Amino acid sequence: MNSNSTVRESWDIVIKPVHGYGWFNINIIEIFRNWYLIFLFVRRDFVIFYKQTVLGPLWYIIQPLLNTLVFTVVFGQVAKIPTDGIPPFIFYLSGTVVWGYFSFCVSQTGNTFVQHGQLFGKVYFPRITVPISIAITAVFQFIIQFLIFLGFFLYFKFSGSTLQPNIYVLTVPLIILHMAILSVGIGLIISGATAKYRDLRIALGFIIQLWMYLTPIVYPLSEVPERFRLIILLNPMTAVVESFRGAFFGVSSLSQIDLLISIFMSIILFIIGLVIFTRVEKTFVDTV
Repeated sequence: MNSNSTVRESWDIVIKPVHGYGWFNINIIEIFRNWYLIFLFVRRDFVIFYKQTVLGPLWYIIQPLLNTLVFTVVFGQVAKIPTDGIPPFIFYLSGTVVWGYFSFCVSQTGNTFVQHGQLFGKVYFPRITVPISIAITAVFQFIIQFLIFLGFFLYFKFSGSTLQPNIYVLTVPLIILHMAILSVGIGLIISGATAKYRDLRIALGFIIQLWMYLTPIVYPLSEVPERFRLIILLNPMTAVVESFRGAFFGVSSLSQIDLLISIFMSIILFIIGLVIFTRVEKTFVDTV
């Protein structure tokens, strides 16, 4: 090879800077191209999350059952809060399973930039793959806990309880999708804020806990006083929980208008979250 010859290199992927400040800078094709990376993130979360624990994945089962037992004793036996004629244990278990997905997704997605800051600063890959992997991991956790709920539901159903599941049981996948859009959207919004304000990361657990009591998890929507009902209904998670219970128990105080408003709010929050996330990822290395 002489000195005048040129060596041509062919590249599989060419990374170019994103110019401009449009609303969205998300390459859908690039996300699909990195499907295996998403799989690795999901696998990592399952392997590492309980790797050094004694009971391991059994915590997926133990956590909702322990929470349900505490709610049954405190709110069912001591406070004696009505549960619309539904056995207290299965009533609280339904809310715990649904809320478990939401709280996990929001807390993990909300810490995306802080937890993965060093990784983001060393190698390039679509940052949005991390929230996507978190949402998928949460779905698998939800399925495990949902099967536990389904087992207890069948037990109470065939033990003579007046549980009346209806055709809306078939909409459970749509309820999960609604919940995923809402939780990821809120998590993306929080992730953009925690990249700059670390105090929010410390307060995130308290915020999620407070949010739970503003959602009909330990009480039915029918027991909310009229003067507070609008506040509870403006919480998009209210419609998710009530829809889930209405599908399996046949009892719900949620109207179709309330459900449509919740879906609309969830989509708006998801879009806002995407906008914030894509803008923050451009400069997060300077703040994290």
